[in-house]
Amino acid sequence: MPLTPRLTTLAIAAGLTLAAHSAQAQQATVREAPLRAHLSFLADDLLEGRGTGQRGGDLAVRYLETQAALMGLKPLADGSYRQPVRFQGTKLLPGSTVTFNAGSGTRLTPIPGQGIVYGTGSGKASVNFEAPLVFVGYGVKAEEENWDDYKGADVKGKILVMMVNDPQPTAEEPNRFAGKAYTYYGRWLYKFEEAVRRGAAGVLLIHTTPSASYPWSVPANGFSHERFHLNGGGNNIEGWLHEDTARDLVGASGFDLDELRRRAERRDFQPVDLKATARVELRSVVRQVEQFNVAGIVPGTDPKLKEQAVVYSAHWDHLGIDEGVKRDDKTDHTYNGAIDNASGAAALLAMAAEAVKHPARRTQVFLWPAAEEQGLLGSAAYVANPAWPLDKTSADLNLDSMNFAGRTKDIGVAGAERSSLYETAGQVAKKMGLKLAPLIPDLSGAYFRADHFNFAKAGVPAFNVGSAVFSGDGHFEFKKNQQASSDKLVAFKKDYHQVSDEYHADWDLSGMVQQAQFTLNLGYAVANAPAMASFKKGDAFAKVKR
Repeated sequence: MPLTPRLTTLAIAAGLTLAAHSAQAQQATVREAPLRAHLSFLADDLLEGRGTGQRGGDLAVRYLETQAALMGLKPLADGSYRQPVRFQGTKLLPGSTVTFNAGSGTRLTPIPGQGIVYGTGSGKASVNFEAPLVFVGYGVKAEEENWDDYKGADVKGKILVMMVNDPQPTAEEPNRFAGKAYTYYGRWLYKFEEAVRRGAAGVLLIHTTPSASYPWSVPANGFSHERFHLNGGGNNIEGWLHEDTARDLVGASGFDLDELRRRAERRDFQPVDLKATARVELRSVVRQVEQFNVAGIVPGTDPKLKEQAVVYSAHWDHLGIDEGVKRDDKTDHTYNGAIDNASGAAALLAMAAEAVKHPARRTQVFLWPAAEEQGLLGSAAYVANPAWPLDKTSADLNLDSMNFAGRTKDIGVAGAERSSLYETAGQVAKKMGLKLAPLIPDLSGAYFRADHFNFAKAGVPAFNVGSAVFSGDGHFEFKKNQQASSDKLVAFKKDYHQVSDEYHADWDLSGMVQQAQFTLNLGYAVANAPAMASFKKGDAFAKVKR
């Protein structure tokens, strides 16, 4: 039966609409030249490592908002591309000390940066007190796991010594705390927050490279810089103990560190009074800081769906310059953060420039959060006061530390399996001739260490769009150009949070462009879909109301 003229018209209109939506993603093609230009500029010494609260951070914000306006992104409701993020910065002064007095009369004063790192989250310029030390295992209370390391112990005013990571699986319980994978309970952020909730005076985490998933140099570098908190409600002291220091301290108190660790793997673990005290004398410079998230908008085209949005995010900050450190011509004190995360910030600029030309049915929000390196502070501030309502935000697709080693045959989507984004990602990958990289246990807690996590905590499906090949410790390793004869592995681990994370003009950015294109294509698929993305039933975040 032939179609009536009206049905024919509707069919043609529907076909044109579908074709237009398909063409939008195809036409929005990420180009390497602007991505490379943005990357080389953001990682240049001129931007001084884009440090939070430093001039380099201000320069980065100014650059991003200028580029957003130039390419035609719409500003926020107040007419600005900036979203203020207010917090306090604390820089430890020389002469600050932590001295341990063990039960045997032994006094230990570990060298800062070598045997211990510490600071204060209290907002106080002067912290001076003595407190007992209590070992609390992993410092975890998780009702869903029937786990409580505190057992009702009163830890007010005490310094808690604890392990990083979370309770490990056993033969009887291979899936407890996600098996070999990290959970949020394993993150230092959770442990510091839980100590504050319990009124503790502070936390000292015992560092090992396997449990933290990064070497001692990472917390040592982190605590050598000014540190930031959203408010003054942090611990009087928070820091890390080198494993050797922890072993000496516990041993001097008459305990065996390995035995305490074994106890901590059991549900019947009880907090252990270490029969030792710490004398804490901290002097800090404390200041109030205003930093900015940068955000721009591509309005949607559908009369109804444009009220909903997909967010793309990539933090702009890194560790800046070692302020107050004497400099000479032979020493590099600038943490350029080329891969972490000038790469993601640059890719987002390149993606936004194309999205402006080809709007989707839903609105697209491009977000550059501040202070990610300080504990995801910028994205936390955004989620608390979003530019787009969270209940109308379909997803957040995050980029952090991107592929600088050439094109790949697969794409990493770890964390997407929690939501409908996984199936959509598979469809997008297939169209691009890619495969989804196999899902592996999250041994480093990577899902909880990037800005997308704050969206997930608020009920918005989100993940970090990864590169092709992930190593077990969470910091990527790439095969250098799979089409080349060389099979040399390019490792980023040695450059992570080091001054050596610098831009190199000879980098093959074809893989970075590929990764950015996949993310943009996925964003279009989400933005043009009939329904918003959702967490899968049974996932912990599915219970969160947006």
